[in-house]
Amino acid sequence: MSGKFEPKEPVQLNPPNYTPISVEELGKHNGTNGQPCYVAIKGIVFDVSGKEAYQPGGSYSAFSGKDASRALGLMSTKTEDVRPDWFDLDDKEKKTLDDWYTFFSKRYNIVGTVEGATNKDPSSSL
Repeated sequence: MSGKFEPKEPVQLNPPNYTPISVEELGKHNGTNGQPCYVAIKGIVFDVSGKEAYQPGGSYSAFSGKDASRALGLMSTKTEDVRPDWFDLDDKEKKTLDDWYTFFSKRYNIVGTVEGATNKDPSSSL
């Protein structure tokens, strides 16, 4: 994947941290009460704290503190679509989800994995 997903400005990322994060803990990381803002994709948790769109009231705030895999694959910001299951998406939607994962991985630090996640990519070694 070449320049298609490269950030306009270089981003210095920390080495990935795959510490397990409970669903309850993830939910607290929604940008409120001084908490950082996290979004999970396929069970991998990204710190999106620096982006206003994910903060309370932002256009993607519905994703904050949740695994938004399905919504990202569907290109939806509907609250009912913000959930971890994605295996039943069609091939085009799965490709869209993979593209979002690539996009996030080039911009945001990986800060953990969702503890007990059943939606991890079967081809992943995590």
